[in-house]
Amino acid sequence: MSPERARELIAWTGRPMVMRITNTTLTAGAAALALLAAGCGTGTTPSAAAAPPARTTTAHTTTTHTTTAHTTTPGTAPAAVDAGRATAASAVSARYGSAAQSTATRTVTARTTATRTTGAAPARCRTTGLRARVGRQDAGAGNRYAPLVLTNTSGKTCWVYGFVGLVLIDGRGDVLRTRTRRESVTPHRVTLRPGASAHARLHWTVVPAGHETRCPASARLMIIPPDEMAHLEVPFKATVCDDGRIDAWPMAPGAGL
Repeated sequence: MSPERARELIAWTGRPMVMRITNTTLTAGAAALALLAAGCGTGTTPSAAAAPPARTTTAHTTTTHTTTAHTTTPGTAPAAVDAGRATAASAVSARYGSAAQSTATRTVTARTTATRTTGAAPARCRTTGLRARVGRQDAGAGNRYAPLVLTNTSGKTCWVYGFVGLVLIDGRGDVLRTRTRRESVTPHRVTLRPGASAHARLHWTVVPAGHETRCPASARLMIIPPDEMAHLEVPFKATVCDDGRIDAWPMAPGAGL
């Protein structure tokens, strides 16, 4: 509309016309604002649409349910596991405990048997349970041989093994030079029942040797049984030359050569 036409209309219609136009314009503006408001409302809809996920109780409840289930599982599973472990532990304890007890019983039985066996086995003969003597001397070409006899006087079976120790003593009780030489013979254990005897073969010479002009005479013989410290003394009248050398054999069964 041209300005001239507008002025004509204003002049013809007067003030009220202007008010109607203004009202119409305001109405149109109000409608536009309403549309804009509606548009803004529509624009806020995505936020509202986004709200359901934040508001989604179901998802949150599901998570809570899952958490609840997780909480329930640890509470239930350990009980079952503990029960299973307790059962298994009881079974293992019953099985291996019985086995261990049986083994311990067998061990005790074995030890008891070993103790009984050891108690029944003879021990080494002690000096206090032996009696000594020197048997008949055999002479030949300046040499002398005699059995040194040890007899078991104890009430129990015992054994002797090895060589005796010897010391010559003269008539005044003085010790004479004595050299006991062991023969190269393998010793063997000799078991002696009560009253049984074993002997060691002795050899010496009565012919002076080297620088000797005469040989000392002995009156007694000190005897130390094999592996013992205590000694026995027996009469032993002999002339032992070669600086008191006596050759000894290991203990053997019997009382004679």
